[in-house]
Amino acid sequence: MTEGPKNVAVPEGMAVATLAAGCFWGVEEILRTLPGVVDTSVGFCGGTSENPSYREVVRGHTGHAEAVRIVFDPKRLDYETLLDVFFRLHDPTTPNRQHNDVGTQYRSAIFYHDESQREIAERVKSSVDASGMWSRKVVTEIVPCGPFWAAEEYHQDYLQKNPFGYNCHFLRDGR
Repeated sequence: MTEGPKNVAVPEGMAVATLAAGCFWGVEEILRTLPGVVDTSVGFCGGTSENPSYREVVRGHTGHAEAVRIVFDPKRLDYETLLDVFFRLHDPTTPNRQHNDVGTQYRSAIFYHDESQREIAERVKSSVDASGMWSRKVVTEIVPCGPFWAAEEYHQDYLQKNPFGYNCHFLRDGR
């Protein structure tokens, strides 16, 4: 089983974001490298069951999405810039799918932590949709962040531990 909900206190002066964009291994690997990111963890968000395991989530029965929790220094990385990268590292126009990964657990989602994040997310999503970067409509859901359940330890920092492991994410040209 997982460790439990990770809605833990954020260090003073830091902010938290929770994003889903397909398999969390590649998403975490890209986001960890951004200047201003101080910590990342992978887990599950947006579902109905408590303390889901990876095996339960990957079967698609819990309603959770594979997600990344990002702790960042807003003086070095603002939320809008983080979302700009988020929209470049996956295809936000494919409902419940990223590359070979299919199911609601691989949906594109922004789990906002406060009203300011929701407003920024809506604005950035609209801007990306209007930019012409994608030929189809952006389907990313923007929903309140509920409990974040950390995935099992072997998923944390997965591509750091397994440099040749599965990764379907890359940064596309910006808008």
